Amino acid sequence: NIPLALDTVQYKNELRQPFTITKFKYYISNIHLHKTDGSLVPVDQYFLINEDEPDSKTITLSDIPTSQFTGIDFIIGVDSLHNCSGAQSGALDPVNAMFWAWNTGYIFLKLEGKAAASKSPGHLFEYHIGGYQQPTNCIRTVSLQFPRALTVGTDKELVLKTDAAEILKSPNTLDFSKLSSVTDFHNATTIADNYADMFSVSKIR
Repeated sequence: NIPLALDTVQYKNELRQPFTITKFKYYISNIHLHKTDGSLVPVDQYFLINEDEPDSKTITLSDIPTSQFTGIDFIIGVDSLHNCSGAQSGALDPVNAMFWAWNTGYIFLKLEGKAAASKSPGHLFEYHIGGYQQPTNCIRTVSLQFPRALTVGTDKELVLKTDAAEILKSPNTLDFSKLSSVTDFHNATTIADNYADMFSVSKIR
């Protein structure tokens, strides 16, 4: 319940292991807004949220019709079509360091930092999660209901909270001494299951 601070603030995981976060970034895509009549309004935009770039945390959805909406859903990651389309532009440009050079496809989420319990060199930990094929599909869908109807044309902003601590817990408690590095499909779904519920609606204004 406090703003995430990179590099400077020490946190503790569920096992009381201290750690700091140095990098946190992830993709949001395949957005759908839920109208009051039950229909969906798709948003064909891809966003890379980077904790190190404050402006990236405010996104603008284009071409949304004037209407009332009761909820939103989106995926954490990049859909299979765009994973198979090679390197692309904008948020999907490889210059963003979220495209695997060794394997065609995007990294959906990166969380990096330091933890004393980590047995990796320099006590580093790094979780680079991606992959869209079964049985190691790491795409996770987020569905959120609004506390009240959001009216496009009147309401200006939907504020979501992202809890980075969820990546380390529930349903899988991560132990830095046992799992400090995930950079391919091994153990990736374990972390994807954790980050599936890291979002909540904070306010509409």
